Amino acid sequence: MNPIFLKIALRYLLKNRLYSFINILGLTVGIASFVLIMLYVNYERSYDTFSGSEHVYRVYMDYKTGDVFAPGDAQVYNLSGPTIKQEFPEVLEQVRLFHMGGVTLVNKETVLGENVGSLADPSYFDIFPYPLIKGDKNTALVEPYSIILTESLAHKLFGDENPLGKTVSTFWGNDVPMTVTGVMKDISQNTHMKNSFLISFDTLWTWEMFEGQQELNWANNNFFTYLKVAENSNIAALRKKIQENDADGKVDERHDIEALERIHLHSNKPYEAEANGSANRVNFLSAIALIVLLLSWLNYVNLATAKSLERAKEIGIRKVAGAQRLHLVWQIFSESILINGLALIIALTLVALTLPWFNGYMGQELMVALPNLYSLWPFFAFILLGTFISNLYPAFILSGYRPAKTLKGKIQGSSQGLLLRKGLITLQFLATIVLLIGTLVVGKQIRFLKNQPIGAQLNGVVALRGQILDQPSDSIKNKDFQVLKKELGNLSFVDAVSTAQTYPGGGYNNLPSFMGITKPDGSFEEQTVYYQYQVQPDFFKVMGISFLAGDVFHANAYGGGNDIVVNEQFARKMGFSNASEALEKEVKYWGQTWKIVGVMENYHHFGLKTVIQPMLIRPGTATSSLLVKLDDSALNPTQLESAMASLQSKWKSVFPESTFGYTFLDKNFEAQYNDDKKFGEAFGFFTFLAILIALMGLFGLTSYTILQRRKEIGIRKVNGATVGQILSLLNQDFIKWIGLAFIFAIPISWFAMNRWLEGFAYKTTISWWIFALTGFLTLFLTLLTVSFQSVRAASANPVETLREE
Repeated sequence: MNPIFLKIALRYLLKNRLYSFINILGLTVGIASFVLIMLYVNYERSYDTFSGSEHVYRVYMDYKTGDVFAPGDAQVYNLSGPTIKQEFPEVLEQVRLFHMGGVTLVNKETVLGENVGSLADPSYFDIFPYPLIKGDKNTALVEPYSIILTESLAHKLFGDENPLGKTVSTFWGNDVPMTVTGVMKDISQNTHMKNSFLISFDTLWTWEMFEGQQELNWANNNFFTYLKVAENSNIAALRKKIQENDADGKVDERHDIEALERIHLHSNKPYEAEANGSANRVNFLSAIALIVLLLSWLNYVNLATAKSLERAKEIGIRKVAGAQRLHLVWQIFSESILINGLALIIALTLVALTLPWFNGYMGQELMVALPNLYSLWPFFAFILLGTFISNLYPAFILSGYRPAKTLKGKIQGSSQGLLLRKGLITLQFLATIVLLIGTLVVGKQIRFLKNQPIGAQLNGVVALRGQILDQPSDSIKNKDFQVLKKELGNLSFVDAVSTAQTYPGGGYNNLPSFMGITKPDGSFEEQTVYYQYQVQPDFFKVMGISFLAGDVFHANAYGGGNDIVVNEQFARKMGFSNASEALEKEVKYWGQTWKIVGVMENYHHFGLKTVIQPMLIRPGTATSSLLVKLDDSALNPTQLESAMASLQSKWKSVFPESTFGYTFLDKNFEAQYNDDKKFGEAFGFFTFLAILIALMGLFGLTSYTILQRRKEIGIRKVNGATVGQILSLLNQDFIKWIGLAFIFAIPISWFAMNRWLEGFAYKTTISWWIFALTGFLTLFLTLLTVSFQSVRAASANPVETLREE
């Protein structure tokens, strides 16, 4: 490109600083927003992608509801993988994983709690090609009681020592010595199955904690199972064969498969390894990124064409002086390249500077590095193509002016051109209004989730947990917990104490499920999944759960008995329309008979994204969590730290050789909505940027329109028109086009936000006031932007504008 063109372009941009600043700002915001969002979107879509990942599938369960099968649990039986591999030649390999959370690892004085890992078959590295730094991947998981550590975990436990062959104490219920047989590189965070260690699968057969699961069977579906399928296999045909294969002999369930790469965004089954992402969220953010970028281009086109009338005489003189149209196009294009180039450089710098904050906020590992940027090449190609097209239009418009008219000051934009520009501004506001409505709906739903009663009182309830390292027998440990419970109950700021296997907001952790129950009327039903867990009788007082009928178990029913408390949903499933009808009735499951002594109100165990499930609670001594209800005095910010120190002191006095941790149940329950909350805040922030860009475009079009109609305004003022009449004349067209955008935006936003709300079992309504408020805000901002220039034009001396004629 001719350097002279760039020199002229730079001089022009410096001369028109406001015009240059607005253009560069708009493009910078658009490009930076697009790149930042697409880095996040690309990261979310990169989950579980590695060499050969396209041939890996996860096995899961389908359960029959009526006459139709629906996706069920993410975990299957320990026989599922070996059986499928044996029966279908397309399956080259299978691996089973038993996922373990809250594992404590000890080496001498080093104690590391809350580790997450899995029991894994030796074939693990044939399917997941994570490299081993130390050890042999072919033998590391063969022998029982072998453990592979990640590099970071090995360093925490052993420092700079070589850990191979050394013993690490593994506490998961009890102390089991494991021999370190390998060290693997840290697994990337963009995987749905995060493991900081792997234990050989054959350890299961003799580990005391797995009593009852120590044989191949179709009884315990607690295992994640993955298949490696041969290339060029017909996946649809294989899936159908697996579904039709009645390996476990159960007519109301079947096996199914799903692509590994789709799990994170498209799977939300019970008993997932972790809470997965949302394809809906990713798609909405992708749409926002595209909209903001398109708005910045439309804004640039509007400002450039508005400015073109001011440059008409300059172009006319250049043409009279012999400039060819192609030369003028290149000159104007040079200005565009300079503006867009500066905007791109500033945008990428802005992304690099804000990325650490963005990573911390979103909990991601995004990086502006060559591999990441290379994976985004389609998006950068789109940016370049869009930039090229948006630059060509103003260049051809401006270079096409006729010198005879421009030098006489008679240049006027065509009606088609003006219609196009008004159409573009309408599109801008259509997109902006949709985003604004979306922001209000998302915010309303987040508030709904936060304020909706869940059927339990979680405020002030803290779950204490820890790994007891001196390994007392179960009977001694249970007695110690009763001692601890009494000690805690004597504290002045403690209202109640109980132990429980799980609690509201605990998800599927420590929550067994079953299918197949004999109802009180003697009929057998096996198409519904029921959930059950163990608690002590005072659990209901701690949680503030109300009863519709009956009461809690007998005060002495700590470790047995056949009394159960069920929720209202369970009672309905048993055929009772009234809660009191269920009292004293018996049900049978797991080969035992249970008597219903209480019916509690439904509470949301899984949060408001999932419908309330039939649930029963039975007495037991499970000590997964020790729940403590604090009174208001302890929750005072000035007293909370002291209260927690007292709880820890009591814990340590009973269990001196142990770890200690705690979770506030209300915070834990709300945490499941963190991703939605962040999505709402990101939605709102980028909507604000879209509004800012749209208003810049409106500002540019207003300038263009007023410049075109300045003589008309002057004539009308000479003939007696008032400032108010001139304002009405100039503003009415814009209000009409914005109103048209609003009318089209209503059905689009209604459809889009209803689609988003489908991800919640319990949701807010899209109220009329959302549309009314959006319409008011849009009208207010439009009038503010347009009137800023319209008042100046209407107040101008008509003599000045008519003198040119």
